[in-house]
Amino acid sequence: MAAIVVLTNAPDGVVARRIADVLIERRLAACVNLLAECVSVYRWQGAVETATEVPMLIKTRSELYAEVEAAIRALHPYELPEIIALPVERGCPDFLRWIHTQTVTEQAE
Repeated sequence: MAAIVVLTNAPDGVVARRIADVLIERRLAACVNLLAECVSVYRWQGAVETATEVPMLIKTRSELYAEVEAAIRALHPYELPEIIALPVERGCPDFLRWIHTQTVTEQAE
């Protein structure tokens, strides 16, 4: 069982909460942290843009990445949402087990 942290940004708290709720409800994530709004500066279609966004940290298992990405894409209003997965190299063993148990469906348990 390999844990990952998926990073994404939502345009506002309403969208962020909807994505978080769906990921938790479907057991695709053990925990989703919705962080304080930030300002993102980026280049999009040849122009420099600035947007206020809500960063999200999603704790899950690497085996679920494709489903997590699909859920974010389905719920996200951006044409190209940031979705990046980072491997968890080390962590508290009890917490890593908790991620696993929270992302296993009842049918698989």
